[in-house]
Amino acid sequence: MEKHTAYISAGSNIGDKLLNCKNGLTALAESGAATIKAWSNFYKTSPVDYKDQDWFVNAAVKIETALGPSELLKEMVSIQTKAGRNFETVRFGPRILDLDIILYDNSVVNSPGLTIPHPRMHKRRFVLKPLCDIDPAVVHPVLKKNLKYLLDSLDDDEQKTVMCI
Repeated sequence: MEKHTAYISAGSNIGDKLLNCKNGLTALAESGAATIKAWSNFYKTSPVDYKDQDWFVNAAVKIETALGPSELLKEMVSIQTKAGRNFETVRFGPRILDLDIILYDNSVVNSPGLTIPHPRMHKRRFVLKPLCDIDPAVVHPVLKKNLKYLLDSLDDDEQKTVMCI
């Protein structure tokens, strides 16, 4: 069975945010869908786009999986639903758990409901900072720049990140 490497982002800004992220990522591993190879630090992060909401907790993991991108997404949607996520809310608004496939091997996927690499990852400090904790040398398959370069190139000073203790 072929194994793939993917990077998953987790975020929450409702309830016990840190625990929601930890539980969501742990559930991914416990489902048998993935083996977690590396964890980032957890960060408190300011909201982006829809700013009238509480700060988030965000993290990322590097996983190994035998699932294809669509199957992995289905498993992650199931985990989010079980955690109480309502997908019918305000875009970029509050959520109990958000899991996103950021990168999947060096793949580029553009299908209804799934875009890899994540289309806004290069503009999001709350995605890039945790990914750089894991492996700053990973190269974005479209932009052909590594994660550290993308993070260092961000010019949005309104995106705040503070490491959780």
